[in-house]
Amino acid sequence: MFTGLIESVQSVCSITDTSCGKQIAISLEELAADIRPGDSIAVNGVCLTVSSLSGKIACFDVIHETLSVSTLGQLVEGHRINLERAMPADGRFGGHLIQGHIDGTAAVKSIEKKAGQHVIRIIANSELMKLMIPRGSVAVDGVSLTVVDIDEDSFSYSLIPTTLERTNLTDLVPENRVNIEADLIGKWINHRLDQVIPHGKKPSITLEKLQNQGFIE
Repeated sequence: MFTGLIESVQSVCSITDTSCGKQIAISLEELAADIRPGDSIAVNGVCLTVSSLSGKIACFDVIHETLSVSTLGQLVEGHRINLERAMPADGRFGGHLIQGHIDGTAAVKSIEKKAGQHVIRIIANSELMKLMIPRGSVAVDGVSLTVVDIDEDSFSYSLIPTTLERTNLTDLVPENRVNIEADLIGKWINHRLDQVIPHGKKPSITLEKLQNQGFIE
């Protein structure tokens, strides 16, 4: 389990093709002192296992399935990536619940720079959009963020200077693809609703009813 608070931004050292996918080597720098083979690290939001460690260089074996559902297949040597170690049981919870299991990828639609922050809009498919909630949580390349607003096919979030300084999201430009993991609690609720409400049937609980009763604004 992860929290979306990035601990380090480092660069890809090498990428090697393997029979099952690719092996990605990354210098963990200061994080290496507390890492052992078999440990889990979120790499741009994707939970990977350290297969070997030589000094500060960690190698990760990434299978074809993971490469196909995330942006890891697009990495090249020198690419800057977000790193977060798995949260210890006695650790401080500063972000939100993140599994490192990507729900899909999406593209940067626009970047607006204003008043010391970046407002980034992401265009996503309908399966991802139905999991987005205004002011809810979302992980973008492993970074815990708050959704500002949503429309039919996109959502936006704001990056404060601290986030820009401590993550690789400052490197984004329009059309870049990013890893998206929706809020875990929201996904479970959505899954249960899909099970109890037959396809095509209008639910008895609607946004209008919730608004009328004062549950939401």
